[in-house]
Amino acid sequence: MTATTSIESFIEFLIGQGVLKFGDFTLNSGRQSPYFFNLGSVSDGQGLQTLGRAYADAIVQSKVEFDVLFGPAYKGIPIAVATSLALAERGINVGVAYNRKEAKDHGEGGNLVGAPVVGRVLLVDDVLTSGKAIRTAVDLIKAAEAEIAGVVIALDRAELGPSGETAVDTLAADLGAPMISIAGVADVISFLQGQTDRHDVLQSMREYQQAYCKLA
Repeated sequence: MTATTSIESFIEFLIGQGVLKFGDFTLNSGRQSPYFFNLGSVSDGQGLQTLGRAYADAIVQSKVEFDVLFGPAYKGIPIAVATSLALAERGINVGVAYNRKEAKDHGEGGNLVGAPVVGRVLLVDDVLTSGKAIRTAVDLIKAAEAEIAGVVIALDRAELGPSGETAVDTLAADLGAPMISIAGVADVISFLQGQTDRHDVLQSMREYQQAYCKLA
């Protein structure tokens, strides 16, 4: 991250917006998790502005070179728009594109909307679980003969899959492109260590990390 948005302030933002919640949650996989992450909870102008600036900071710091921002349907769409506005504040003007989940058979037709999907395309999304939405978008981008410049996500859960690798590591290898995470589960745990009223949550998070996550 840059000085504009620290990891600590980003995690505070996520908690304040109700994106990052602690408790006892059942994930789609059936696994019990002490935390839940839903970036769709950012739903107003000020929140989206802060979110876009955090993504823009991570992109600028990464020094990844790209021509177009792409938001996979559906959660990636507002992220891409907010990020492009934040980049424009920094003098970086890029086009924004996204996909429909179902091809339009009238008007301009097709699956892709927005800026022409050409050159180097940088995808932005919320969190990587199965990676299905991103992989669908990647197929469309490659079909347009554009190049995948990388993927930016808000949180890396760092959970190990059946292959013994995380979803982020697997996707990076498959794409041959960088995966950029604004924060990870280890950052959340470090943040909780400084919260005197969250010792129970901290212990649950540590146990979950030890049981299911890649340890740095």
